[in-house]
Amino acid sequence: MTARTVREFVAREVLPLSGQIEAQDFELLRRLLLWAGELGLLMTEVPEEFGGLELDKTAAALIYENLAGQASFQTLCGVTSSIGSLPLVFYGTPEQKQRWLPGLARGELVGCYCLTEPTSGSDALAMRTTAALTPDRRHYLLNGTKQFITNGGIADVFTVFAKVGGDRVTAFLLERGTPGLSVGREEHKMGLRGSSTTAVILEDAMVPVENVLGEVGQGHKIAFNILNLGRVKLGVHAVGNGKRTLDLALAYCRERVQFGRPICEFGAIREKLADMHVRVYATEAATYRLLGQLDAFISAHPETGDAASLAAGEAYRVECALVKVLGSENLDLIVDEALQCFGGYGFSAEYPIERVYRDSRINRIYEGANEINRIFAASTLVRVAGALGRAPGLDGAIMSAETDGPLAPELSLVAELKTLCLSALEAVLQRRDRDGDDFQPLLIRIADLATQTYVAESVLLRARKDAQRRGVDQVGVPLASARVACEEALGRCEGAAREILASMSGPGTGEHLCGRLTRLALRTPADTISLRETIAAALVRQQDRLV
Repeated sequence: MTARTVREFVAREVLPLSGQIEAQDFELLRRLLLWAGELGLLMTEVPEEFGGLELDKTAAALIYENLAGQASFQTLCGVTSSIGSLPLVFYGTPEQKQRWLPGLARGELVGCYCLTEPTSGSDALAMRTTAALTPDRRHYLLNGTKQFITNGGIADVFTVFAKVGGDRVTAFLLERGTPGLSVGREEHKMGLRGSSTTAVILEDAMVPVENVLGEVGQGHKIAFNILNLGRVKLGVHAVGNGKRTLDLALAYCRERVQFGRPICEFGAIREKLADMHVRVYATEAATYRLLGQLDAFISAHPETGDAASLAAGEAYRVECALVKVLGSENLDLIVDEALQCFGGYGFSAEYPIERVYRDSRINRIYEGANEINRIFAASTLVRVAGALGRAPGLDGAIMSAETDGPLAPELSLVAELKTLCLSALEAVLQRRDRDGDDFQPLLIRIADLATQTYVAESVLLRARKDAQRRGVDQVGVPLASARVACEEALGRCEGAAREILASMSGPGTGEHLCGRLTRLALRTPADTISLRETIAAALVRQQDRLV
């Protein structure tokens, strides 16, 4: 019911105003934000004592997913309710929380997160912004420039990272109107044109010592822990916008007539629609599986509240990074194929898919560029494996393959992919003494193996659960989607593993990996052409996208 309310709000009150939003009518955006706050859409993860709903990760994500459709507005809401509020939620003092959280939760205040600098993007800890105590030790003077700050031009509360004493990264809370704080001009961007993006300039910005967030010298923990959980939100963002994009493509393909027939009747278009659906299905399965794992971890954690949430983000930091990569790249592919369905009209600004196409591209860059997320995730796996002296086990949700049932071949495949991923990791471990950029291509391929293995297992878990609940005869599309997703995951895993194997040298190096690849090559593939047609036929018959 809440999700339906959010969708209706976006469809009726936000999307019709996209032209004004794109023209940067920030007064309108603030009114819409306030309306969203009144509906409770910004307070999902704020504690109840500070005016929030304090929902679990899955429920909060469902609300955020359904804000999709107008990415500039969704970004305003997402930044305010996530990285604009969560630093306060997790690290703020009771006084700090009481001062700012209720206003952020109600949409009366806009938040922003100031980490990136002109010379430090992915290398966040190379920041040059400094913070120095005044002689009376009552204030810090902040000097530096933050770059590409979302909500910068309209924010009321700024979470700013600076170095104290030259090397101690520290977080500070600043308000608009702070002496010495100013914002630069609005960036002229390819996408998210309705979202405010500016530099934040600090020239002896005077900040009271009580506005230090957390502890002096511990700001790096705040930065990275908030980004861990923020990356999951990008997976959720991809799910919601992927669904909305598929809706646009389906509606157009039913209406557009060529050669006397709606183009949704042509096989080439039907394959595109099916592929878009499979990518939505796979992203949704992996993202909500991870959210469920986070919630389960929090529930079982000996501590409660903020400490448990932060511990969950740390425990699943690899999955958070990989879901961000998966979601952003799948969304780009979905949007690209949708525009292709529109043909020349898709290249016209008169049709909404043009805006959606432009808005999608940023997701692979912010919250950590996808290359950085891949390297971070794989480096973490390699580091853990090196400490253990062996490759770590992967999640054991499917420990053994079933010998019958509609997904028996795919269950066996997931077991094989896990072994393949571990074999590739072990092969890379033999070369972990290599340093520098020449090691990064191997790490990227390890990350791709881990991502696709996690996706394949996630879609199978989802489809099996659906079949158990509704019966096998009622879940033809989910089963077909899971099988296509598994075949695509296999192809990507085989490609990555072969490239890793080809880079190996020395006697005996990669023998286990070679054996696993040979075994997979003998597998009988699923008929994905027929499976895609099953999906497309169901999509075209429905008035709306299949859930």
